Amino acid sequence: MAPRLPTPSDFPEHISVTVVPPPRPSPDEPLNVVIVLHGLGDTNVPFTAFARHMALPETTCVCVRAPHPLPLDLQGYHWGDDILFDDGTGALAMDAGLTRSTSLLRDGIIGKGLVERCGYRRSHLILFGFGQGGMLAMTVAASLTQEEALAGVVSIGGPLPSLTTPAADGKRKTPVLILGGSSATAVTAAATRKVRDTFERVDEVRWRKPGDGMPGSREEMQPIMRFLSERLQSRRGVPRGAVQVG
Repeated sequence: MAPRLPTPSDFPEHISVTVVPPPRPSPDEPLNVVIVLHGLGDTNVPFTAFARHMALPETTCVCVRAPHPLPLDLQGYHWGDDILFDDGTGALAMDAGLTRSTSLLRDGIIGKGLVERCGYRRSHLILFGFGQGGMLAMTVAASLTQEEALAGVVSIGGPLPSLTTPAADGKRKTPVLILGGSSATAVTAAATRKVRDTFERVDEVRWRKPGDGMPGSREEMQPIMRFLSERLQSRRGVPRGAVQVG
């Protein structure tokens, strides 16, 4: 089954997604999908604009809104199984259980939506997450079998959950790029060690600025674009109608 452009109807009904097609019209269907996951207390709206700005060739971005609205008068959505607060800061905690969202992303969005309905190989899929969305992206990649490895994971300020343990059959093959600030970051030395214990290939980038915000300059965006360009498939130089083998 040749891949085709996803539509919102390909995904679970209760999930809000925005599909950003490749920047240039083409008679061929896009080869790759980047699944974009926002952070705690946000929505997919600003990340849809970010996906359009990346303008990745031959690539569709699927920007997913988390399934759970924050309670009371708090704005935005979250990926957690529960609402927890950080003991030190009093702020909402990222590490609040991701069992339901992991199943939703791995089985509903990737398995049934992109693989079964749209014809994509997992090796053509990349997860891009910020904060709690990055934590979810890493959790999903860690939960896949060795044969289900993705093309990659980009996580900005999103480490693995504290209870994650390495798989018995070895490190996961999905390549990972994890990024964080020079200080006041969730990507601590201990968090990075846990990621390296879980995945075979891990690239780490430390920005000069404090905190784990989204990239704000070309210099900060460069390692992300380099990672993506190394893993996104392309038809350049391949005759139209050719069939990929293997």
